[in-house]
Amino acid sequence: MSVVVVTGAGGFVGSAVARLLSGAGHRVRAIVRASSPRRNLEGTGFEEVAGDLRDPDVAGRAMQGARALFHVAADYRLWAPDPDEIRRNNLAMTGAVMRAALAAGVERVVYTSSVATLAPPHGTEPSDETRPLDEPGAVGVYKRSKVAAERLVEAMVRDEGLPAVIVNPSTPIGPRDVRPTPTGRVVVEAASGRMPAFVDTGLNLVHVDDVARGHLLALDHGRIGERYVLGGQDVALARMLADIAALVGRRPPRIRLARGLVVPLAAAAEAVARLTGREPFVSLDALRMSRHKMYYSSAKATRELGYHARPYGEALADAVAWFRSAGYIR
Repeated sequence: MSVVVVTGAGGFVGSAVARLLSGAGHRVRAIVRASSPRRNLEGTGFEEVAGDLRDPDVAGRAMQGARALFHVAADYRLWAPDPDEIRRNNLAMTGAVMRAALAAGVERVVYTSSVATLAPPHGTEPSDETRPLDEPGAVGVYKRSKVAAERLVEAMVRDEGLPAVIVNPSTPIGPRDVRPTPTGRVVVEAASGRMPAFVDTGLNLVHVDDVARGHLLALDHGRIGERYVLGGQDVALARMLADIAALVGRRPPRIRLARGLVVPLAAAAEAVARLTGREPFVSLDALRMSRHKMYYSSAKATRELGYHARPYGEALADAVAWFRSAGYIR
C-alpha cells in the first residue's frame, strides 16, 4: 500500500478524494488541524498528522515516505474581517506543502486549484484552461488568492521540477459538506425556504465525488504542469433554486432582483459580520462575481484524463438528501 498525503481530508472535496484513494487501496495520511471538523474523518482509519499546514515542519513530517500528494486544503471564504488573511493563508499553505513534497522526493503531486483562476466566459462560449487570469484581473480576495497560489505551483514546476498536475474544480455539490461551502449554504437556505429572491447568474455544478474521481485520473494520466477543469453542467441559478424547491416540496422563488438593489443588503451584511465574526450570506465580492455566468468546459479533462461527470440533478439530490439527514434542513 503506497502512502498518499491528502491535505484538507476533513473538508468537503478533500474527504471525497481521501475516501476514493482509500477505497482504491492507498494508505491515506491526512494533515489535520486541531480546530478542523472531524465528522468526515470518523471511522475512516486514515493516518493523521496533527498540525498547521502553514508550518514547514508539519508539512515535512507528513511527506516522509509518501509516494504522492493531493493538496486539496484551502481557505475557502469569500469574505473575512481581514481580507488579506485569505491570500496569506492560501499562499503559505501551498508553499509549505509543495516545498516539503520536493524535499521528500514525492513522485507525483495533484494540486487542487479552482475555476476561480480562469477568466469568466466571453459571450456564449464556456471558459476553459486556455484563459488563465492574472491576479489583478480576479474578482475578490478568494479568487486572487487562488490565482497567486496556482502561479506559485506553476513556477515551482517550471523552475524546480515539482512533479505537479493542476486540477480546477468548478462548483462541487453533494454529501459531506459539513461547514458548509458558500454553494452548500445556498442549497440549505433555498431548501429551508429562506431565499425568496435571486439575481440572474449561473454556475457550473458538479458532484463532489466526480471531482474526486477527476483527481485520481489526474494522478494517473495528467501531464506535469498542465491544468484540467473538473466540471459538470452549466446551470442558471434560477433553475437550481427551482430544482431545490421541487426536491423539498416548496414553491421556487419568483423574484429576480437587479444587482443594484442587493448592494445595500450586502454592505449591511458585511457590517454585521464585522461585529459577529460570522461570514455573511451575501457579500459585495460575491455580488460582483455574479455579474458573470460561471460556465466552464471540461473537454480537455475528458479528452486527456477520461473524465466524465454525472447529470447535475443527481448531484443536487445527493446534496439535499445529505443536508437533510445531517439536520441542516428541517
